[in-house]
Amino acid sequence: MKIHFIGIGGIGVSAIARHYLESGCKISGSDLASSDISESLKKAGAKIIIGEHNAKNLPSNIDKIIYSPAVQETNPELKEAKKLQSLNPNIKILSYPQALGELAKNYYTIAVCGTHGKSTTSSMIGLAMIKAEKDPTIVVGTKLKELNNSNYRKGKSKYLVIEACEHFASFLNYWPQIIILTNIELDHLDFYKNLENYSKSFKKFIKHLPETGCLIANKDDENTQKLLKSEKNWNFKIINYSLKQKEAKILEKILKIPGKHNISNGLAALEALKALGIKSEKAIEALSEFKGSWRRFEQGEFNSGSKKFVLIDDYAHHPAEISATLKAAREKFSDKKICCFFQPHQYKRTDLLFKDFVKVLEEASKKKWADKIFITDIYDVAGREDKLSKKKVSAQKLAGAVKSKFVSYLPKEEITPFIKDNLEDKEIILAMGAGNIYQVFHKNICSQESIKIKLKKTI
Repeated sequence: MKIHFIGIGGIGVSAIARHYLESGCKISGSDLASSDISESLKKAGAKIIIGEHNAKNLPSNIDKIIYSPAVQETNPELKEAKKLQSLNPNIKILSYPQALGELAKNYYTIAVCGTHGKSTTSSMIGLAMIKAEKDPTIVVGTKLKELNNSNYRKGKSKYLVIEACEHFASFLNYWPQIIILTNIELDHLDFYKNLENYSKSFKKFIKHLPETGCLIANKDDENTQKLLKSEKNWNFKIINYSLKQKEAKILEKILKIPGKHNISNGLAALEALKALGIKSEKAIEALSEFKGSWRRFEQGEFNSGSKKFVLIDDYAHHPAEISATLKAAREKFSDKKICCFFQPHQYKRTDLLFKDFVKVLEEASKKKWADKIFITDIYDVAGREDKLSKKKVSAQKLAGAVKSKFVSYLPKEEITPFIKDNLEDKEIILAMGAGNIYQVFHKNICSQESIKIKLKKTI
């Protein structure tokens, strides 16, 4: 089978590409820019085309086209795919969520959904299932060291662990046997508009569970509990977990990743593992070995001259995630100076959540979760921006709205010289955002200052 992927470098799309590649299919794909993900697929045998999308990128005699949700209807490759399909109805065209949904039909699926904690919780579950010899197939939204820096693993059992994203209601393509709901906090306002619509989408998704299914829900999350109370007779089993249960104290002691939010993620994973028949003691032992995942409080070390720094790299980009990450950093490094470089993600998101960003950044400054916070240039998400938002918001405006002398704007290109000239020996650097902020530290500083970075997946 010949399959072409539009936007193959995306974290989700690449996982499906790897699945079909390992299944013996001929894989090709295109993306605007090269990345370690696309290079890894290339080495594994996929034909990768980098640069502007072009109709000529589609190979002849194609059987299936899978595209990223970020791909627009005007994309020349997608338009060509539809043209070919009109000539040959046997050609399948699927979005990434549709393709994952098609794959999931062949498995007993464990799906992790929620505004925050999806990647960490699904990673915990998948890796613990491997330890428990359940041999799962895994598709998560982050790279894992244990999976050879991949976010995909092909198992031989009936089990599939997936991260079920709510953006564009993508998770409505999945019909799992177990759902883990970590929390509900308004996000993706560009699509949902308000909390009511957002919550309704989660309700629709959990109704995909069969009568023999199981929902594992966060008892500490107000919006999750409101959703559960909105229906009197759910026809599947519901298991609630809470930071008040006895296992929380155990996880607090044994987890290698800091923060109450990660204890909560661990409890969600623990209940899922128990629901799969894995004994509590074995599940806890497996969770104690979890070292974290790519860009989720990932710790690195580097030197600059005589100065030694610690780098914490984190994907946090929603106000609640920023709060949780900064709290965890202060908890972990209570006696150290922390300098945070935050890159807002998407102009439209920054505009819609502007007041929430201001509030959390002011709180972080007031409570000294970080000694200094620099807001750098907003990450422009191709295909998801609008001209109005770009005119309304900027990193400078966000920094200016925060009432704190410890929060200011710093252009991205000035981060490297600022660190060299201003940071103190042994200071903690926190790189935060879902865009490419990490490249400033993992690439620019390495090349410009000859700093050796040694990433350590343990904290």
